[in-house]
Amino acid sequence: MTVTSWFLLLSLTISLPLINSTRRLPPPSFRVPSSSVLDHVNLLIGNGGDTPNGSGGMIPSTAPPFGMTRWVAQTHQNYVSVTPYNHTGTTIHGFQGTRQPAIWMGESAPVVVIPGMGPVKPEFAERGMLMDKDSEVISPSYYSVDVDTGLGVIQIEQTATSRVGHLRLTYGPQPGTQQYILIEATRPSIITSDPSNVTYPTGSIHIIAGDLNKFQFEICGSSSERQDFIIAPNSIKTNAAEFRGYFCARFNLSTTVEYGIVQNNTRLPFQKSATGSLLSAYVILPADIHTIDVRVGTSFISAAQASRNIDAEVPNGTSLEETAETVRTAWVDKAHLVKLEGALEEENEIFWTAMIHTLQYPSEQHEAGFYYSAYDNAIHTGESYTGYSIWDTYRAEWAWLILIAPERVSRMITSMLADYQQGGWLPMWKNVVGTHADSLIAEAVIKGITDFDTDLAWEAVWKDATVPPEGDWAVQYFDREENVDYEVRAGLSSVYDIEGKGWVADDVHSESASRTLAYAYDDYAAAKLGETLHKPSHITSYLLRRALTAPFTLYNNSTGFMEARNQDGSWAGGDRGWTEGDQWAYSFDVVHDIPGLIERRGGNETFVKTLDEHFDGGHNDHSNEPSHHIPYLYALAGAAHKTQERVREIAKANYNNTPTGLSGAWYIFSAMGFYPVNPASGEYVTILRKFHPHATVQKKLDYLSSRRKDHGASVETPIIHHDQIIGGGDIVFEMSDQIEAWGNAVVLLNLVSIVPLPQEQISRSL
Repeated sequence: MTVTSWFLLLSLTISLPLINSTRRLPPPSFRVPSSSVLDHVNLLIGNGGDTPNGSGGMIPSTAPPFGMTRWVAQTHQNYVSVTPYNHTGTTIHGFQGTRQPAIWMGESAPVVVIPGMGPVKPEFAERGMLMDKDSEVISPSYYSVDVDTGLGVIQIEQTATSRVGHLRLTYGPQPGTQQYILIEATRPSIITSDPSNVTYPTGSIHIIAGDLNKFQFEICGSSSERQDFIIAPNSIKTNAAEFRGYFCARFNLSTTVEYGIVQNNTRLPFQKSATGSLLSAYVILPADIHTIDVRVGTSFISAAQASRNIDAEVPNGTSLEETAETVRTAWVDKAHLVKLEGALEEENEIFWTAMIHTLQYPSEQHEAGFYYSAYDNAIHTGESYTGYSIWDTYRAEWAWLILIAPERVSRMITSMLADYQQGGWLPMWKNVVGTHADSLIAEAVIKGITDFDTDLAWEAVWKDATVPPEGDWAVQYFDREENVDYEVRAGLSSVYDIEGKGWVADDVHSESASRTLAYAYDDYAAAKLGETLHKPSHITSYLLRRALTAPFTLYNNSTGFMEARNQDGSWAGGDRGWTEGDQWAYSFDVVHDIPGLIERRGGNETFVKTLDEHFDGGHNDHSNEPSHHIPYLYALAGAAHKTQERVREIAKANYNNTPTGLSGAWYIFSAMGFYPVNPASGEYVTILRKFHPHATVQKKLDYLSSRRKDHGASVETPIIHHDQIIGGGDIVFEMSDQIEAWGNAVVLLNLVSIVPLPQEQISRSL
């Protein structure tokens, strides 16, 4: 697909009960270029929650789209289930360059900048500084806060390019009070989600005190911290153990009072280097210096490369304002591809924050045309990405990236294929199921993105579909199981691929029912990829046959639900075998064969009634992805008006501009009026529900009318294809304030009252 200049014009109308925003605008010098879009971003959305499972895990970090290292104020020691910043925190313990990709994954070699007054305090608990919440300014390209050290106030301002954090520290004048900066290289690291399970990663630190007038005071170092090392596949564990994250902090100092190392909480003045655990380095500032500029380059290759990254991205003499402008421009270039109309102030916050969140991952892992691979412990040429979280993102996030950042997609796939070549398999996280990289590749090819090695891609996808993991009959592969190899399609050879059976056995493998449904969808994606690449028909038909039969081996006719099965065919129980969901959600999870699912459940009318039971009975859990497509199934069963109603209900209940609000691609697609229920089909289910009147519309119109025009041709079903969107032009939704026949089956319309009313048009240009 050729990447062209285009934009989406949306009429967003999701009216929600919202509280006042906590958003504060940066100073004018940090709002360049001007952008009302960026000014509406509220990065506290999704940061809160009473429990880890109740948190969106989002942090108010600064970095450009897909940044390698994001910088954030540190209110907590982060680990699996805890992020480095939470809005409930009252103290700041430093400013952290983080690579934690999600709340349920761990950190990798962070570096922390800690300003302070008085005695140097390296330990986390001791160095906390009271934050002035009223001073806090949060945006994607600039962060600022005032902290009280107990001896005086420091203003910390921060921005970051992909590989370089840029901070400006302003110390309030306090005569006789020592001012310092501490750089933490290694720290106590919590493994798993148990705070008592502490390890002590090793690292190095080195102080370069050259010609200070030439910015030659640097603190460089490394860390081996990788909190997820315990779940590394056996076959790459030795190489992955060599992983290091590097940094180099450069100061605009013309003189210093003292510098040195802190190791194991022992201060070693003027010592220039050390190795081991619990390592930091410090510099004490002259009393007449009150503002100091610190740039911290990060790297996976070497400390020297980290220093070169500073030269490349934030060279000497670059002001904080200039760096922030570069980062803000990168966000503006993406955000301004979308034009939003008809949104309230709070709705603007929700929408634009969701867009920023969707462009944070996968994150870059390459530097100056090279990247480090822990699969083989070697440096390679090219680009690399990490943090795909594919189980979460294959449903809608990837489809959004194909629309909004198509220039990145082929490079991301090339990176996945490098993972395959160096590690043996396409990437997947070990706390979920399915080889959904198959779906990502298939969806991209079907939607016209093919500028990568499609032969190698097919080879990798075919391996996923046909080669079982090590010890397939012996290893359970439970969530985050340690000391096992790649999980891939666990259960592939044990029952799933046996003629006459076709499920993953619950008495052999964990999460067996979810695996069965996931593998069936991945088979469908692989079949569609094979068809598009003109692979032999007996190959694609084999995959498609498996895709269409496996899901229904779980369908228990006596209960009307999907249910896990043991290897002998007996039912395992309705509560067995699910991944982050239950039998209610997964009984609707045959996205590649909804007609077959509707038929199995007794036809459209019965299917719609079961959907009603799902929602009205309180079974829909929108906080997790397995439920996200379910409201759109009404439209595929002849009840489009119910999809419109349920989408509005979900948006109202879950998306708001508070720290507990959800944020992401589901909201963006739902606001646009179409959603990729079956990503690998290249199709979207389209609905439109007016949630709030457009400023120029006098009457509230809630439902799609009897027809919709696309490029002059009437479209009679609630389906649009990717080609219709990417091709440009106008899609016109004809609206009514009453339920009408379009997208609704006659038998279902008989259950509602229909009163023909005048129609009005709302145009969305694509």
